[in-house]
Amino acid sequence: MISLLHDSVRNRAQDLRREFVSNLPFRHVVMEPFLDPEFCAELVANFPPFHAGHSINERGEAGRKAVFANLRSLGPPYARFDRLMRDREFLSLIGQITEVQPLIYDPEYVGGGTHENLDGQDLDAHVDFNYHPRGRLHRRLNLIVFLNPEWDKTWGGCLELLRDPWARSEDGRKTIVPAANRAVVFETTESSWHGFQRIQLPPDKKISRRSIAVYFYTKHRAPESTAPSHGTIYFQRPLPEQLQSGCKLREEDLEEIRALLARRDKQIQFLYERELEFSEALYAITNSPSFRLGRALTWPLRTLRAFYNER
Repeated sequence: MISLLHDSVRNRAQDLRREFVSNLPFRHVVMEPFLDPEFCAELVANFPPFHAGHSINERGEAGRKAVFANLRSLGPPYARFDRLMRDREFLSLIGQITEVQPLIYDPEYVGGGTHENLDGQDLDAHVDFNYHPRGRLHRRLNLIVFLNPEWDKTWGGCLELLRDPWARSEDGRKTIVPAANRAVVFETTESSWHGFQRIQLPPDKKISRRSIAVYFYTKHRAPESTAPSHGTIYFQRPLPEQLQSGCKLREEDLEEIRALLARRDKQIQFLYERELEFSEALYAITNSPSFRLGRALTWPLRTLRAFYNER
């Protein structure tokens, strides 16, 4: 299966490793071309059409991003891509390049699969969930393979890797145009912020931003880089730079402000609902018979500890 990769990937593992460990703003490497050109063309030609039923976001809303996680159901080219992702030789090669191994393939493609973003879509800077939701596997690497035969940087939609999403300057920012057969592998950490700016296509371009996202895991991780389990954490984008005191608002500026406020309101609602779920779970635990029994059994020890702390 590893023959589906381009020769420049298979034969340059050490060069790619040096790039991965030295690249900023965090460890990553861009590989181009990534796949055999004929195989990549098959993936492009067989990319699934946009389907509203696959565009539901994590808040249950239909949007302008469609995801197909079951790659094996998308036809022979995507079934071959899936076999490549689970191939031992491929996993070993990516492990050598990134110094993260042994890698574990996710047959469920949780959060991954084909991603299609329509005109007007963007993705706020975020750090990803750090554990597989159905196991205690550590999420370690993101692989994104772009499938856009035509793309210009001025159209937006470029992958951005950021050292600090709060910084307004271009320092600590890497921009990657999502051109076909270009792949990015980056390490998933508590500071691997990434996203992309709003897609703004010319009126005559009836295309979308297309890619395949694959996430790899390990059973163990160094304690110093391990954090408590969390979901994806988003940074809400600030107002555009051009909105300064005294400026004249254009209609598109007003639309941008409305969109940002609506998104922030939805994020607050999402956090509120998650807080309620957490509070209900905590209440159920603290009011359970086993918890009350534990409190009763440890009462003498807690009383004694309080006594000595007061002295």
